Order: sequence, then C-alpha cells, then structure tokens
Amino acid sequence: MTPLVIIFLILLVVSGIGLIVFILLHSGKGTGISDMIASSVYSSQTGTSIVEKNLDRITIVFAVVFLVSLLVLMVIYPHGTIQ
Repeated sequence: MTPLVIIFLILLVVSGIGLIVFILLHSGKGTGISDMIASSVYSSQTGTSIVEKNLDRITIVFAVVFLVSLLVLMVIYPHGTIQ
C-alpha cells in the first residue's frame, strides 16, 4: 500500500467515527427524553442554537471528509482489485 492510500484510509476511519459521535450528540427535535436532557443542560435558548449550529457545522465537515476519502479510495481501488 502506498502512503497516500494509508492516509485516505485513516481519514475514512476517523471521519466515520467522528460522524457517529457528532450525530449522536445532536439533540432530538421532539419532546422525548433527549429534549428534556438538552433543556436541562442548556439554560438559555440562544446557547442551544449556537451549540446546535456548531454541531451542524462539525457534522457537515466530517461528512464531506468521509465522502471525499471514500470517493478517492473508490477511484484508487476499483471493484475487485484489492488482493
């Protein structure tokens, strides 16, 4: 394996784990348990919106890195070429 492939594999794994973590950190939009926990942790509505915006941005960055690294690995290793 070349160093470029190793770098993209590491990016794929790290961004995949980051996606899982940051998606789970998002609060629910309903009136369930996650909404009760989120309302007790954040005292003001403006703080909640800032935290949600930052979580959205970080999640989007992880998703873009994941998709780009996946596409690059698909180009480097077409179907059936890994031995």
